[in-house]
Amino acid sequence: MNLKKYLVRALHRLQKGPGYTYKELLVWYCDNTNTHGPKRIIKEGPKKKLIWFFLTLLFASLVFWQWGILINTYLSYNVTSSLSIGFKTMKFPAVTVCNANPFKYSEVKHLLKELDRLIEAALERILQPTPGNGSENVSPPLDLELWNQIPLVLIDEHDKDNPVILDIFETNQTAGGNETAAGNETNKKYKLAVKLCSHQGSDNCTYRNFTSAAQAVTEWYILQSTSILSKVPLHERIRMGYQAEDMILACLYGAEPCNYKNFTQIYHPDHGNCYIFNWGMDEEALNSSNPGAEFGLKLILDISQQDYIPYLSSAAGARLMLHQQKSFPFLKDQGIYAMAGTETSIGVLVDELERMGYPYSDCTMNGSDVPVKNLYSQYNTSYSIQACLRSCFQNHMVEICGCGHYMFPLPEGVNYCNNEDNPGWAYCYSSLRSSIKQRQICIDSCKETCNDTQYKMTISMADWPSEASEDWIFHILSYERDMSTNVTLDRNGIIKLNIYFQEYNYRTISESAATTIVWLLSSLGGQFGFWMGGSVLCLIEFGEIIIDSLWITIINVIGWCKGLKQRRARARYPDAPPTVSELVEAHTNLGFQHEAAGALPRDEALPPEPGTPPPNYDSLRVQPLDVLGPDSDAE
Repeated sequence: MNLKKYLVRALHRLQKGPGYTYKELLVWYCDNTNTHGPKRIIKEGPKKKLIWFFLTLLFASLVFWQWGILINTYLSYNVTSSLSIGFKTMKFPAVTVCNANPFKYSEVKHLLKELDRLIEAALERILQPTPGNGSENVSPPLDLELWNQIPLVLIDEHDKDNPVILDIFETNQTAGGNETAAGNETNKKYKLAVKLCSHQGSDNCTYRNFTSAAQAVTEWYILQSTSILSKVPLHERIRMGYQAEDMILACLYGAEPCNYKNFTQIYHPDHGNCYIFNWGMDEEALNSSNPGAEFGLKLILDISQQDYIPYLSSAAGARLMLHQQKSFPFLKDQGIYAMAGTETSIGVLVDELERMGYPYSDCTMNGSDVPVKNLYSQYNTSYSIQACLRSCFQNHMVEICGCGHYMFPLPEGVNYCNNEDNPGWAYCYSSLRSSIKQRQICIDSCKETCNDTQYKMTISMADWPSEASEDWIFHILSYERDMSTNVTLDRNGIIKLNIYFQEYNYRTISESAATTIVWLLSSLGGQFGFWMGGSVLCLIEFGEIIIDSLWITIINVIGWCKGLKQRRARARYPDAPPTVSELVEAHTNLGFQHEAAGALPRDEALPPEPGTPPPNYDSLRVQPLDVLGPDSDAE
């Protein structure tokens, strides 16, 4: 049985009557389908047939249009947010406390000595520009090489098109010493700016303008001190900071006493030594037994304000932050200040965020699918978007500037930037920090965490201690810290903190899919039933007619191929093959010739003529031939 007959019989067994042409199949479908409309096209008269054909086509188009909208809505993966309130025993947050001043001035003064002399001389020239008013003639010479690496300049912008730029220490050649070039321009008002060049002596420079000289001085001092401190080993920087036993005077968690040994020390580039309570790195996180101030954390801190670096830290107080266990505290972004001489009470409410992952949102569970290498993993902390953004910036800094910034962790094999080894680092850093393109690259590369806990704080303050009680409180605290009867503490250095849960109610903000597969199927079915009166079985019927059409197409293709093969055979052999009667007659004539030759005596048989080839009997042999043609059935 050939392939065509097999396919025809298979089609006949599958469809039981639709026919073997497209027209027959379409008529059979319209007559037997359960979908409204096609039946009327077949059974109605010519005019109504045209009307029903138009209506069926119109409503079918509406169905497909609505289906497209529904599928596009489903594939957009929208989410809805729901808020639920629960009640349970909660883990007390990790509490990080730092001093607003990163180092004791008495410990770093020898490193910043020349820097302080430069800024004092610069301020004297800014505030007293008239020659002869300053005291520089009797003081040791200034280290202008340090100044020229990142100088402060005065800018006169009275002529916007041609501003006048003067270096504060640009001098006239006089025997008396340094006289400022601004000394002759006392009646003019200048703006102070930081001059940043790609390398010393280069014309490729930029100027960071400030509306206040106080801002310019602080920014200049931070850049210069960063260069100096970046060359100091980490253990030395830790030693020069505030130690836990000096800073944490008293601690109480609920009814249990605690001390500085219950805190974990980390070094923070912005604030020096920081101390974390309940970080959960080495031991299980603490639970809070009840809400209220009596069951929270109480601390008394000494910030030693008299030992602050005058030009580096203009704010005095403690910097603190509440965060999850095993997460790195980014105090510069999320921390708050507690003012000296006050009792600060912080009531905490908990919000738990639960985001849906891909494809509903571009969040990450643990940062493993983020292309940015997390430089804060050296602290064994969990992933956060702040860590990712800073790691991304530091990676770009290393790639473009050739060194890392002091405020961020270093990749392996890279050194911190400083003026000696990297003269143009400040220019490169400033350009990179103000680059919108670089910022957008990092934002696109980093992802939010899918699950997050946020602590909402209600802050209240009061003077502490009161005037009536400060005498005995300072005596006791001074004795406990220094074992001295003398008062070594004062209101300007003491801070009291109360951190507690306001209530045990916590809010969970969770995301859920706005459209599910159940919603999609019900919506598709609803539109199909409304416009066409159909159901899932109607779709199965439509699928059946498509399969039947494919069968007919396969049969037609096979027939076309066989016809093409026959046409090629006829073109190759143009003479028609002999019929059966012609073959029988030729065979009979050949037999008669043999009998006539055999009737003669052997010796009377005529010999063949010289040069005559022997007869070819094979040419007369009957060959098997498909006389029924290629389309005949062998059965």
